Formats: sequence, C-alpha cells, structure tokens
Amino acid sequence: MSTTNFGQLTAMQKRVWQLDTWQAARDAMFINKFVGDGDGAIIQRVTELTKTEKGDQCIMHLVADLVGDGVAGDNEREGKEEAMQAYSDTITIDLLSHGVINKGKMAEQRTVINFRKQGKNRLAYWLANRCDQLAFLTMSGISYRYNLDGSLRKESTFSELAFSDDVRAPSAGRSLMWTGSQLDPSNTGNITSAFVPKYGMIVDLIAYAKSNYIKPVRAGGKEYFMLAVHPMTLAAIKLDPDFQRAVTTAADRGPNNPWFTGGTVTVDGAVLHEHNLVYNTKRAASGQKWGGAGDVNGTRTLLLGAQALGFADLGTPEWDEQGFQYNSKQGINVDKMLGFLKPRFHSIYSDTEEDFGLVACDHFIK
Repeated sequence: MSTTNFGQLTAMQKRVWQLDTWQAARDAMFINKFVGDGDGAIIQRVTELTKTEKGDQCIMHLVADLVGDGVAGDNEREGKEEAMQAYSDTITIDLLSHGVINKGKMAEQRTVINFRKQGKNRLAYWLANRCDQLAFLTMSGISYRYNLDGSLRKESTFSELAFSDDVRAPSAGRSLMWTGSQLDPSNTGNITSAFVPKYGMIVDLIAYAKSNYIKPVRAGGKEYFMLAVHPMTLAAIKLDPDFQRAVTTAADRGPNNPWFTGGTVTVDGAVLHEHNLVYNTKRAASGQKWGGAGDVNGTRTLLLGAQALGFADLGTPEWDEQGFQYNSKQGINVDKMLGFLKPRFHSIYSDTEEDFGLVACDHFIK
C-alpha cells in the first residue's frame, strides 16, 4: 500500500473534505441542536460580516419587546408610534486551528487505516468538542484560562483568541444561587453542602425568567426554556419526591424540535439537558472551589432562552495538507473562523445592563 499522494487532491475534492469535516463536527456538537439563524433560537448563528465604521464585524441584533399600550378606537395614530428599542452586540472573530501528522511511509505500509479519513474524524471531533467548551465557558462567564471542571488549562491557546476578552461574568440580575430552599443573588463564597438542587429550583428559575422578561423559545404554540445541568445536578433532582411526582404527571414534549432531542425530561416548561461540560469546581485547586474555605464543589446551572448566545460561524473549515521530510510524512491542518459572545442589553424593566437570554444559578453538587 502506497502513501496517499496529497498533491492529487483537486479543488473540488478538497472542498468535499472541508464540508465533510464541518458536517461531522456539527453532528457531534452538543450545542448544534440549539443553533438557529433567527432571533428565536437559543444560540443565534451569525454567518455574515456587517460593514461598520470599524470595519467588517459580526453584529448580533437584539430587539426588545414593545411596552406601549397602542391607540384606542379612532384616536390619532400619527405621532403615537413606539420606537423599537433595538440593541446590537459585536461578536469578535478569530481563527482556531489544529492539525495531525502521520509517522511516515513505513507506518502507512503497516496499517490499513486511511490517514486522511482518520484525520478527518479526529479533527471533526476536536472541533466539535472545542466549540462546545467555548460555548459553555462563554455562557457561564468563565475565563478561557480554565477548563469546565474548574482546573487551569495547560498549554492552551484559548486565552489568546480575540474573543476571549469578551467573556462576561453573569450580570447582577441574571446571577443567582439556590440555597436548598430558595433563589438568592449569587455569592459563591456562601455556598455550602446544604445548597442541594431540588425540583423547586426548576420551578423558581422558570418563574424568575418569566418575571424578568427573558424571552422563551417557542415550539408547537408553547413556550419553553432549556435548562443545562451537570449530571450530578440531575441525579440530585431525581431523588426529590416533588420532581418524581412532577415527571409522572408531565405532559408530552410536543413537536420533535431538534432542541428537544437528548432532553432528559420536559417539565414545567423547562427542557432539561445534562452534560459534563456544564461548569463545575470538582477539579479546581484546593482553596479555589466555592464556599468560605474554597473547598465546596459547586456547579453553574444555566437557564437558556432565546438569543442566550451569539455564534459567529463564518464558512466551512479550511482543509490544508502538506508533506514533510521530502514527503515521507503527511500532515493535515483544519482551521475555522468563529466567535462566541453572551449578548447584553439595557433592560427597560430594571434599568440595568443584563445578560439578554439566560440566567445562571449556582449551587452545590457532590
């Protein structure tokens, strides 16, 4: 078996490999089921650059609900129009890339593994996983210097991405903690092992989101929020008798929307999704966890509504191949132009700057 002659790839063949890699990555991405092009999506995809005074940028538009009461009867309409409160946020973009290389001609002779095919599979999974990580870090307001288990990243370039400086901690009106019996403004230094998640946390979070005018997503004429929870959070909630009763009496989910797929259960308008990438402190250094002594394991549950996150998705990944050591070794590199941003707006209800479409809820986990 001879080594692959990468020089024989035509432009069309290269395009096929690019598309296949991105398709495989999107299929593997947890966040992909929540991505959409409109302002009704949980994660809004922005695919075009907008010309601004500062050059071409990815602009995410946010339009608040109307608050006026309109005009009654035949009263004068002109001059009574309400100006739409439109906001915009800029998603900074950067290039994220990675590559693989084989051991050489002899290694290729000794294996039946197709290097290009395996390279595509590995790079697609890498890209999917890193997009998921960046999305969860951004939504949680956690610096890219950290992993989602609270540990520091080692030899990572995440913090060098241009949009890493745009990571924002949860805004005051969107930052809560569950005390085991009620929601309070979050202070992770006060969290103890008594702050165990329960069914009441779900009920109160939904009520809080609605009363603070966070826009839900709609499906089949109904309104829903998505709740991203750590597996240990879901395990604790499942032990609550109130949750068990709620599940047995829960209605059907409704239409087969993509963001229902993989949902553990839909109850009280919340579609629960468990995932290991929900931020937690289980592997944070001693003294850097939560609680007064920094020794309490906690997690940041996310309630997501419409436009909780902006995702700049500019084209398919670039696929490049190169020979090394007189073409005795072959390498593949993939790079993707992207960006993530948790949008904020000026709330007309609280007169404060707030995260637009999500609520963070901190609590204890085992």
